Amino acid sequence: QVQLVESGGGLVQAGGSLRLSCAASGRTFSRYSMAWFRQAPGKEREFVAVISGGGGTTNYADSVKGRFTISRDNAKNTVTLQMNSLKFEDTAVYYCALGRFAWTGTGQHEYTYWGQGTQVTVSS
Repeated sequence: QVQLVESGGGLVQAGGSLRLSCAASGRTFSRYSMAWFRQAPGKEREFVAVISGGGGTTNYADSVKGRFTISRDNAKNTVTLQMNSLKFEDTAVYYCALGRFAWTGTGQHEYTYWGQGTQVTVSS
């Protein structure tokens, strides 16, 4: 059984930084892409960033490009989202997700397992 556990959320002022982590277990981690999605109150869950199984390819939503960085450590089965220059509109519950393949896109249907989410709140 695959388990994904996020950590690192919290309250931060606009312009600040947070680092989210997701620990995975139960599968050969490096064979699958990993992504972050987020869901703000009253809105649908949206794609944030994805990294390939080997870690060499990434993709970001336009809204976070240049501010967020996704990375992974396959030896530790972890994926990280470094969030800088945070804005009020980044406030959301952030979820990590395990892809169906080594490389996946922005659609939620391309991900098979999800974490429980971690709250990020940015005060203006």
